Amino acid sequence: MVYRRKDSPVWWGDFTDASGKRVRRTTGTTDRRDAEALEAKWKLEAHQVKRWGAEPSRTFDELMLKYVKATQGVKRSTRRDATSLKNLHPFFTGRDLLTLKRSDIRAYMDKRRTDGVANATINREISLFSAALNYARRNLDWGVMNHAEGMKLKEPEGRVRSLTVQEADRLVAEAKKSWKSPHLADFIRLALNTGCRKDELLKLEWNRVDLKANLILLGGQDTKAGRRRSVPLNTEARTALLNLARFRATHCPDSPWVFAHKDGSRQAGVVKAFKRALCNAGIEDFRIHDLRHTCASWLVSAGQPLPAVRDLLGHSTVTMTERYAHLSPENVRAAVAVLDSVSRSSHANKIAGC
Repeated sequence: MVYRRKDSPVWWGDFTDASGKRVRRTTGTTDRRDAEALEAKWKLEAHQVKRWGAEPSRTFDELMLKYVKATQGVKRSTRRDATSLKNLHPFFTGRDLLTLKRSDIRAYMDKRRTDGVANATINREISLFSAALNYARRNLDWGVMNHAEGMKLKEPEGRVRSLTVQEADRLVAEAKKSWKSPHLADFIRLALNTGCRKDELLKLEWNRVDLKANLILLGGQDTKAGRRRSVPLNTEARTALLNLARFRATHCPDSPWVFAHKDGSRQAGVVKAFKRALCNAGIEDFRIHDLRHTCASWLVSAGQPLPAVRDLLGHSTVTMTERYAHLSPENVRAAVAVLDSVSRSSHANKIAGC
C-alpha cells in the first residue's frame, strides 16, 4: 500500500521484491492513483522475476546511485561527473533502462546542443552515462543495453594559445608588481618551464621537491592521468623554487606547501591576480592553462620530439601532444628529405644493374 512520509510530499511504495526483501521506494508523484499504479507495476515485475526469471526494470536513478557510490573516491573526475549528472538527471530521471532507446540518447544530445552547450561537454555527459551502464552490466549483472556507447559528437581541435618570449617577459614583470599575490611571478615561471598544471603546482608540497637532483616528484594522486612522473627543473624553474624557499624560511618554516601564505596555509588560487597581470601586460585571450601550452609549444618549436614533450606534460598518449606538431615543420621537412636519398639510391641501383 502506498503511503506518505512526513518529510516528503510524494507517495511511497511498499512491496516485497523477487528475493523476498522488503522495499520502500518513492513513486515520485503526489497523485495517489498514479502512485498506486506504479506500485502495482513494481509488484507485478517482482512476481515475474521470481516466477519466470524475467529481467526486472531498472531506472536511471537506481543506476546512477549505485555507480556514484561505487566510484566515489576512486575516480579522479568526481567533481566533473557530479556536474554531468546534474545535467543528465532532469531528462532521464525515472526512465526505465529496459525501454531506453538510442533515439532517447540522441534526443538528449540534440536538446543540449539546442541549449547552446558545447559538444565536448555533451560528450562528457554521455560518456558518464555509458560508463555507468557498462559498470552495471559487468559488475551488477544487469541485463540492460548500453545505447549510449559510441554516441559522440565531433569536437573542435584542442585549443593551442601560447605566449611569445617577449609576452612572457612582460607578464612576469607585471606579476612581480602584484602585492596581493607575491608568488604569482614564480608560479608563472614554474608553469612556463615545467609544463605543470595549475593544481599540480598550487598543491605541491616541499617533500616532493628535490633541489639537489633538480626534480619535482609528482605522485599518482597528484596528476590528472593518475600516474606518477618526475619533472626536471631548468635554471628558471629552480630560481623560482629558491625564491619560494626563502619566503618559507622567513615567514612559515613549518609549512609543507610550496605556495603558502605567511601563516603557512596553502595558497588556493591565483586567477584574479593572473588576470590583472595579463591586462597590465596587454595580453588578451589567454588563460592559466595556456602557460602549459606555451611550455609545450616552445619545446616543439625548439625541435624537441613529441614523445619527450608527452612525457614531460604527463599525457597518457602522444595523441594529445600531436596538437603541437604543426609548430615543428622543419622536423617534417627533414623527414621528407630522406625520401630524396632513397629515390637517388634506387635510381643509381637501376643504372648499375644495366
